[in-house]
Amino acid sequence: MNAALRQRLAPARRGCGGLTVRVASEPCVLRCSGALWIPAHRTLIASDLHLEKGSAFAARGQMLPPYDSPATLAKLEAEVEALDPATVVLLGDSFHDRRAVERLGETEHARLTRLAEGRRWVWLEGNHDLEALAGALDRLTGEVVTTLEVGALRLIHEPQPGAPPGEVAGHLHPAAR
Repeated sequence: MNAALRQRLAPARRGCGGLTVRVASEPCVLRCSGALWIPAHRTLIASDLHLEKGSAFAARGQMLPPYDSPATLAKLEAEVEALDPATVVLLGDSFHDRRAVERLGETEHARLTRLAEGRRWVWLEGNHDLEALAGALDRLTGEVVTTLEVGALRLIHEPQPGAPPGEVAGHLHPAAR
């Protein structure tokens, strides 16, 4: 069996346990961290970080361990360090609620700023963080968009009915069809 046919019939595993797949015509790597890597465009995509989810629950009396944001940022830092992407796209619901950016500690803000240095940093709007992103552009590095085209892919937070092949959506934590 030739290599092209083998690639088409059985996606290849990467060293991290990731899986190489083709979405529309784009070769992509499903990383074991949960991120998506598009090597041809040096683009790293992560979705539904829900930063400050723990503090949102704590404000309502449900105590969760207070290290969700630092732990999530550590995973993102590891991916950025391993791949050195030219672009990082956060595919919506990066913040758990509209006040999450305010509750995010200075250390975590500094970590996000360092991660964004020297690369394009894109926040896609999600259903949880629409207000958070709109009110925090002065505190966050990068740009905020509703959708983004990367090669043959169309990035969006919520899947659209009847979407053409190549739509990559977060929101479903994750799912494929």
